[in-house]
Amino acid sequence: MCDTCGCNLTPGNAKLAYQPVAPGATTVSVLQGLLKKNDDQAAHNRAHFDRRSLLAINLMSSPGSGKTALLEATIAALKGQFKIAVIEGDLETENDAERIRAQGVAAHQIVTGAACHLDAHMVHDALHHMDLAGIDLLFIENVGNLVCPASFDLGQHLNIVLLSVTEGDDKPAKYPVMFRGADAVLLTKTDLLAVLDDFDPNKAERHIRNLANPAPILRLSARKGEGMTAWLAWLQGQLGEQRRRLKVGQTQRPSIQPEGARLHSETA
Repeated sequence: MCDTCGCNLTPGNAKLAYQPVAPGATTVSVLQGLLKKNDDQAAHNRAHFDRRSLLAINLMSSPGSGKTALLEATIAALKGQFKIAVIEGDLETENDAERIRAQGVAAHQIVTGAACHLDAHMVHDALHHMDLAGIDLLFIENVGNLVCPASFDLGQHLNIVLLSVTEGDDKPAKYPVMFRGADAVLLTKTDLLAVLDDFDPNKAERHIRNLANPAPILRLSARKGEGMTAWLAWLQGQLGEQRRRLKVGQTQRPSIQPEGARLHSETA
């Protein structure tokens, strides 16, 4: 968790941290309280999404893995079929949100300042600036970071983790929390494998399976269009599953804590 570096405190929850606390409260108990408030807000966000019958997806990865490029390619491929909205998270700039808006899709930029992850409060605040009526897919592009984003429920239904072939194939072993909680892992920029000899996709997959994660692992290049068909088919299947769950009064919550169970249903 973020207890050492202090990034539990974000622009979204800072106002909660400085409220009066009970006598004898410790730093640990205050941080635990913040996490509990985050989980409560996340449940509220998820209920908001469920009422609109949309599927919310949290995209996580290290910086430069191709999250925004993936969104651009996905939007282009699904244009006219599904309505998409995007929440962007970065420490500074609106660069990624501007790229998404250029695709004709509504995007809200969250500038986190010093916080290296999004939290449920920041997402909730962003929703006040977005019209989700008729939206099918809401993508939340988290801050580029393989550690902290994995520990915060935003209200999403699914976690997608990207691993670029320009990174080490041992990243899943080094950063197990994020990869263990992934509902799908995308090996990105695979068109570069022809000129890279230090990334073995099979080794990367073995590291993920060693975490006891049976999630699909898809290889693709958003820039070249390679592997996009499988990704889009998986995405459409997940949207269909979400709508079937909602018809029977259920929803889906992703695995957040490192030792947490895999995805489970809860009453909507």
